[in-house]
Amino acid sequence: MNEIPTRYNPKETEDKWYKFWEEKGFFAAGANPEKKPFCIVIPPPNVTGILHMGHALNNTIQDILIRYHRMKGEESLWMPGTDHAGIATQNVVEKALAKEGLKRQDLGREKFIRRVWQWKEQYGSTIIRQLKKLGASCDWQRERFTMDEGYSCAVIEVFVRLYEKGLIYRGSYIINWCPRCQTALSDEEAPHHELQGNLYYLRYPFKDNPDEYIVVATTRPETMLGDTAVAVNPKDRRYKKAIGKCLILPLINREIRVIADSMVDMEFGTGAVKVTPAHDPNDYCLAKKHNLEFVNVMHPDASMNDAAGDYRNMDRFEAREVILEDLKEKGLLEKVVPHVLSAGHCYRCHTIIEPYLSKQWFVKMKPLAKPAIDAVKKGKIRFHPGRWTKVYLNWMENIQDWCISRQIWWGHRLPVYYCSNCMKQADQSPGQRVTGSPVKNKGIIVSRSKPEKCPDCGSSDIYQDEDVLDTWFSSWLWPFATFGWPELSQDLKYFYPTAVLVTAPEIIFFWVARMIIAGFEFMGDIPFRDVYIHGTVRDIEGKKMSKSLGNIIDPLSIIDEYGADALRFSLISITAQGQDVFLSKERFEQGRNFANKIWNASRFILMNLEPEQARVDLCDYFQKEKLSLVNRWILSRFYSALKGVDQYLETFRFNEAVNTLYSFFWHEFCDWYLELIKSDIKRNENQVVMYKMLEKSLRLIQPFMPYIAEEIWQRLAHEGESIMVRPWPHVQEQLIDKKCEKEAESVFEAVTGIRNLRTSLEIRPEQRVKVSLYPHAKAKSKLLNESSGLIKDLARLESLEFLSENKRPAACVSAVSKDADIYLHFSGLLDLAAEQEKIKKKTTSLSALLRAKEARMKNAEFVKKAPKEVVEGEKESINKLNEELSRLQKMHDELR
Repeated sequence: MNEIPTRYNPKETEDKWYKFWEEKGFFAAGANPEKKPFCIVIPPPNVTGILHMGHALNNTIQDILIRYHRMKGEESLWMPGTDHAGIATQNVVEKALAKEGLKRQDLGREKFIRRVWQWKEQYGSTIIRQLKKLGASCDWQRERFTMDEGYSCAVIEVFVRLYEKGLIYRGSYIINWCPRCQTALSDEEAPHHELQGNLYYLRYPFKDNPDEYIVVATTRPETMLGDTAVAVNPKDRRYKKAIGKCLILPLINREIRVIADSMVDMEFGTGAVKVTPAHDPNDYCLAKKHNLEFVNVMHPDASMNDAAGDYRNMDRFEAREVILEDLKEKGLLEKVVPHVLSAGHCYRCHTIIEPYLSKQWFVKMKPLAKPAIDAVKKGKIRFHPGRWTKVYLNWMENIQDWCISRQIWWGHRLPVYYCSNCMKQADQSPGQRVTGSPVKNKGIIVSRSKPEKCPDCGSSDIYQDEDVLDTWFSSWLWPFATFGWPELSQDLKYFYPTAVLVTAPEIIFFWVARMIIAGFEFMGDIPFRDVYIHGTVRDIEGKKMSKSLGNIIDPLSIIDEYGADALRFSLISITAQGQDVFLSKERFEQGRNFANKIWNASRFILMNLEPEQARVDLCDYFQKEKLSLVNRWILSRFYSALKGVDQYLETFRFNEAVNTLYSFFWHEFCDWYLELIKSDIKRNENQVVMYKMLEKSLRLIQPFMPYIAEEIWQRLAHEGESIMVRPWPHVQEQLIDKKCEKEAESVFEAVTGIRNLRTSLEIRPEQRVKVSLYPHAKAKSKLLNESSGLIKDLARLESLEFLSENKRPAACVSAVSKDADIYLHFSGLLDLAAEQEKIKKKTTSLSALLRAKEARMKNAEFVKKAPKEVVEGEKESINKLNEELSRLQKMHDELR
């Protein structure tokens, strides 16, 4: 056992121990029939990613689980990797090119893709290095990338299989289109945000009587140029005579019909709506039903095209203003009414998306969803917290087909090939589907590799589809493609299904649901048994962290200042299951303080430990020796805490686990136990118990704070190479003694009561005082009498008298513990007048603070807007102030 430095310095220990763990191969795992498997696949961070607090929370939770199950003797694998992140990565590289005055089109597809790979090699491992700083114990030799060669083969295999089953098709549909990224987006990639807009009321004249018109209300007047009908509800009496008549579309002068359909909401606007099939999903459905023309009036960049007439080449929003001016001039703009609308935005660049008629590839999801729904309903997959089950099932039971094609260059290119000769002859109208077998699609070949010739006409003029697959189309295969699927490797058979998925709520639909679907479709089984959904990391005021708000806390800066253990502990200690995390930089001081407490306690023990006592078997010693109340108490409290930590970790209540550990180590082991044995620390039984409690506590600390646990453990007499591969302590039920715990608590409460009285009267620590106790029962009198030596030492008493009757002595201040009345004699100690004046001033000050806090809690706006944690903190503060004021009033009365 080495001498331990006076201060803990994480900078001197963390890199050293991480390198040691990696070199020793402690993170590695493999198929082992002798052990139970435990596997987590990491939610692959984007290759563009930089570690943020959300990552830090997510990966700390995963690392706690892996380290815990590793110590429990399970073959524990944390599978690492990164995602190619199609749109995000392409955007990053395009921005780099822009600094050189170039666009990707200047390079061409092949050269651009090479530039992306170069960028990936140079910067793509940044987040992996940062995860290592956090202490992530992934099996790094297995690291996967969603576009590495083997993984790409799995993606192609899945596409081909689904196509051959008729579950992938191509068609012209209204999709979410990002004009800036110039690609299709799935519904989940185009979240809606409320905007303050307007409702524009436009007049559409009748052809046979231009002085009469129908008024339609719209939020997007620029799309009117693509109108091919006006629709009314057949039950709407206002428009009975108008149905079937012709209108003249303003500005374009195209004839359009008035159609009737029950889809129309009679309460919206005027009850008459413009129908723009190429620019609205509902209008698309109406057009298919009523056989209307499709007129696309925009280019892919959302500028107006030739079909927009005089407005061609204008940006969509510029065109809106000009169109409104022209309508106003012609007397066709009736009114403008402010209106809150919900608009989809690109999840990457935040541009307002355009509903756009486009030929895309889709996956039929309803046939695939049923097993994934049943698995959750039957409890084969459990969500934690359980409320996410309803959210998942609601989405799955209303699932829509998935648009999987993207008009970018970086990603898995569709394994779809076209015969130039056959495609010239093909004429596919809007909405016509291209499907997998048994439907024959002439000139379209879906293949695992490029065909040499067309199977229909024999031509060798074959070209590949330009589109790439949605990033999530590769990510949904993650739990099994990382193990080499479609090959059924030993590792795949052993580790699949995985144990737990730890993720954030915003990707339940993007990723979690689709992984469950893919698991059943391609592996015939669930991909994981439990899904833990953690909350969002917010600032202390409840705002989401963002660069624009300037409220980001950089985890790497926190690690540099406080250490990785402090970051990990602080994050987990305030993360209640499924609740958002409210964070300020000051929070990390708690983690640093706990690390210092562990260090100082360990240093004290090492300085006072006889080395030979570390080798004594605790269970044998306990059976052979009659241990003191104090030692029986600390052993019972340790194993009770261990039992709680086990229970909390098994049920994903991480903050309760770490706070149980914190409370035991700081308050019970350090504040009480070490103080209690300090005067007799060389006694054999104290030496044995003290050492065993430290060593076993360090093993409990290891999953949460691995670096400091390793640093101290290596200085103890120990077996094995590292604490991280030592067994997790077993609960010794025979050492849990609740009667002993209650007895010890009685003694501690009496000491605490005396200490509180001393503090209130500001009695100096070195000043000894006289105390009288009146125990509430004979059994308590015996216990407190037997423990009088401890009480006198800990409370710094000159004398301790036990009263036989509950008669208050003169000149005393009092307190009541659970088992005794406490009287502290103040005669000769205090200037009573000065003491009463001091109490009066303190009461005045606390009363003012209480009034301020009560006024704050009466403010409905504060209670509504403040984070729940802040409101609860204020309530607790008010309760404590009331208790303190009551105590001061009582003491003031007793000092008369």
